Amino acid sequence: MRLLLSMLLALSALPAFAAPRLDRLILPEGFHIAVYSDQVPNAREMTLGAKGTVFVGSNSAGKVYALTDSRGAGVADKVRVIAGGLELPIGVAFKGGDLYISAVSRILVLRDIENHLDDPPTAKVVNDKLPTETHHGGKFIAFGPDGKLYVPIGAPCNICDPGPDHGKLIRMNADGSGVEDVARGIRNTVGFDWQPGTNHPWFTDNGRDMMGDDMPSDELNEITRPGEHFGYPYCHQGDTLDPELGKGRNCRDYVPPVLKLGAHVASLGMRFYEGRQFPAAYRGAVIVAEHGSWNRTTKSGYRVMTVRLNGSKVLSYEPLVTGFEQNGSAWGRPADVQPLPDGSLLISDDVAGAVYRVTYAKPQ
Repeated sequence: MRLLLSMLLALSALPAFAAPRLDRLILPEGFHIAVYSDQVPNAREMTLGAKGTVFVGSNSAGKVYALTDSRGAGVADKVRVIAGGLELPIGVAFKGGDLYISAVSRILVLRDIENHLDDPPTAKVVNDKLPTETHHGGKFIAFGPDGKLYVPIGAPCNICDPGPDHGKLIRMNADGSGVEDVARGIRNTVGFDWQPGTNHPWFTDNGRDMMGDDMPSDELNEITRPGEHFGYPYCHQGDTLDPELGKGRNCRDYVPPVLKLGAHVASLGMRFYEGRQFPAAYRGAVIVAEHGSWNRTTKSGYRVMTVRLNGSKVLSYEPLVTGFEQNGSAWGRPADVQPLPDGSLLISDDVAGAVYRVTYAKPQ
């Protein structure tokens, strides 16, 4: 009886995840979606290793996962926990055989990780001098074309003057040295990538709350030079002064977004698609994971969107995957997207604890 009670208590402590409901998802003609793995609790940012390993950070599980498709079947046949006990390790970035992990105030590294998936090394500290606030403290991270690690420092509030230590994007050398600001006026970016051809960083930014159902919009932004200011907390969505902090300010003094993504959609991970599997119109497009609203009368987001571009000009903003939410009820929330070398696309879902794979085959 005591053993049975212990087992029941242990089971009750496990997080409850919604089962993936792929039958509810809607994609354009020719596109297909399947489960890559449903064993990744709180799945967030993804990155690829040199040997094809898919590394996945987590939002609240405190763990980092390694997914391997050893048979090349488009399905992860092995899921390993390679780090645990971390604080909001949502961010993962791979460079030179090493996996970098964000954990609020720290950046950690697992050296030579793909050769030690079954016996992962102890995480070493790269930088432990980042802000400690957990409000917008989870950090999407990525290495840029310059070889530096880019790290966001979110505003520690819904709306406030964040001061010089928050509300920005920074970069550092791979060893944690040489920290410098890249851009300011950013409330909370949880996704960025570099545009092929220009090497300009593009990023999503979450708009503030408590200005109503339809204000302000989330943003898709382009950084064209270091030091640009994108408006927060004074100007939102490029054209609306903040009712509390915008007095005496002018939106023309800040960089406007390339695209307004919609109010409260919670735009997170984004990547430029450069694969050859999807139709040619997708090449060079931005794919955005929209996690979905929590504070809107009618839910918004809960989808994966495609932003087609001509340089910095937006040609269209269209759904790639919808159906995670229906009639006000959501069973899934997209958190990140990651193209694979074969041109397919992975999508992480931190509610269903899953990673999906989107493929395309020309309709017959």
